[in-house]
Amino acid sequence: MRVLCMYLPQYHTFPENDEWWGRGYTEWTAVRSAEPLYKGHIQPRVPLEHRYYDLVNEAVTTFTWQAKLAKDHGIYGFSFYQYYFKGAQLMERPLEILREHPEIDLNYCICWANETWTRTWYGLANQILRKQEYGGEEDWKAHFEYLLHFFTDERYIKIDNRPVLQIYRTFDIPELGRMRELFDMWAKEAGFDGIYLIGGKTAAKQETREGIVDGYYFFEPGYTLKHDFGFLHALSYRASVFCNTLLNRFTKQKKLERKIPAEWIYKAIEKRNYADNEFPGLIPNWDNTPRRKYKGLVYTNTNPKRFAQVLSVLKEKVSGRKVDFVFINAWNEWGEGAVMEPDQTDGYGYLEAVAKVQGIS
Repeated sequence: MRVLCMYLPQYHTFPENDEWWGRGYTEWTAVRSAEPLYKGHIQPRVPLEHRYYDLVNEAVTTFTWQAKLAKDHGIYGFSFYQYYFKGAQLMERPLEILREHPEIDLNYCICWANETWTRTWYGLANQILRKQEYGGEEDWKAHFEYLLHFFTDERYIKIDNRPVLQIYRTFDIPELGRMRELFDMWAKEAGFDGIYLIGGKTAAKQETREGIVDGYYFFEPGYTLKHDFGFLHALSYRASVFCNTLLNRFTKQKKLERKIPAEWIYKAIEKRNYADNEFPGLIPNWDNTPRRKYKGLVYTNTNPKRFAQVLSVLKEKVSGRKVDFVFINAWNEWGEGAVMEPDQTDGYGYLEAVAKVQGIS
């Protein structure tokens, strides 16, 4: 089983974040501002040894530490989010620094997070910060040429001499078929055998066009919550959200409005049948209240032992496959509580869970 962890690069300052969220804003800003919203709610989550890293000023040291941590615990590599908007980019510098330092022993690939940026965190989804547009063939060529700098890296993950490229929302790209044809052609011109395109199975609309992607990764917990939750679970969840929202509105409280037992998600992930080109997903934790406060969502009763049990089931499901990926959301989404990195609450628990499943003592 090759475990890949999604990786967020928002741990450095850049002008757009300064403008949109306040000077000096990084993911750590939201993490540090979190507060407990009910009895037993562990917030703020604190990195072990207070390791609030900077992915520009401390990039090489941080990547070196993370690479060793991942490898020592049986994690195959990272999938880095790329925020590319028709020639413009956000948060690109950390990945470029990684590319500039081949001595860092880290397998990686890129996931194009092709969404429009809005003020969703503050309940203002209609306020657009950076619109996602795809342009035409010249724009696609520019994007491919940028990606090629990474594809040619020996550490970049490939399947049959095809660089792996994930796209979070393939259904959003109207001309994806033509884009894929050109990406394949340009990749072959560069000495590859095309690209290996993996689309996301997310909480949103699913891709229905055939022959465009090579495989799908399950982006959890969103996929299960929206598409495989079960009638009774969905009914219970919606009723609780409705009641908590009304209570907040009429009493002026700020009670957490959304809580779900993580077991509901874990059982669905375990029971699901995955096609050979469908790559399961899993979460260690989920708590996005650092970003969304009482409007956030917490999955309760998560722990490394149960995580290891589910991961063991997924290992069996992908056993014997040529492409045996399992995607974990995430390595370092601290603002969503989806974190494999050690913290003061669970220590190295989730990393040790992966190591145990992988047979690493």
